[in-house]
Amino acid sequence: MNKDQAHKIRTGNGFVAALDQSGGSTPKALGLYGLDESAWSSEEGMFDLIHQMRARIVQSPSFSGDKIVGAILFERTMDGEIAGKPTADYLWEDKSVVPFLKVDKGLADEEDGVRLMKPMPELDALLEKAVSKNIFGTKMRSVVDAASPTGIATNVAQQFEIGKRILSHGLIPIIEPEVTISIADKAEAEEILRDEIENQLDQLGDGVQVMLKLTLPEVANHYKPLVDHKAVMKVVALSGGYSRDEANARLDQNSGMIASFSRALSEGLSAQQTDAEFDAALAASVDSIHKASVAG
Repeated sequence: MNKDQAHKIRTGNGFVAALDQSGGSTPKALGLYGLDESAWSSEEGMFDLIHQMRARIVQSPSFSGDKIVGAILFERTMDGEIAGKPTADYLWEDKSVVPFLKVDKGLADEEDGVRLMKPMPELDALLEKAVSKNIFGTKMRSVVDAASPTGIATNVAQQFEIGKRILSHGLIPIIEPEVTISIADKAEAEEILRDEIENQLDQLGDGVQVMLKLTLPEVANHYKPLVDHKAVMKVVALSGGYSRDEANARLDQNSGMIASFSRALSEGLSAQQTDAEFDAALAASVDSIHKASVAG
């Protein structure tokens, strides 16, 4: 573990940028960026365009370690280059932004009110590659769709089981059991989720730390016990489909949590914008998310 990067995550005055849209969400992300499916003729072409979009974001003057402490990358983004440097090296050396890697392979079908992560047979090889490319930590997402005590317990147990494998490679896992924002029993699901996460954290060894990425809760400071837990390096919040304004307003009410927004970060950016227009739009986005992240 890079101690300078760990210090940046623990104490940095900013948020984590999520730049990890994968195959399923890439066309939607490009569509919001002003590029429809006529802009590419192959999957390779599609991924080239999303890398260009991410590189444009990262190279913008407003994307820097002053307000952004970390960035979550898709594997292809990690494997690529920005300004002639491997992406992770460019982020840290040129921008003072800590690089993370998305490692999950998507979601299994819903069962018992949750969607677990699909099997990851190549996880150890991917983690070894991440270490070789100077990645600091990882992110993996599963989903809670109902206040099911057994389903949520299974979901959280899976997250921590894989998290321990990630820790064994010297990487810091971001545990992300996302609660769907539209469910009727969201507050009840969050009660169960907090208790299950706390139980798993209590079982980690002395000195072991993970990060958490959680849906902004219905009750302000609901996750404060997790923010303050000795086994938690940082708690970041996902926007989960809330607009940037609503996500920022909710984040503002949760002390110690910082943002890790994807769609809310790139909201308002377009391939058709001039560089000056693009930089201005991104700066406004970064400023508003940063303000909400440091308010608590």
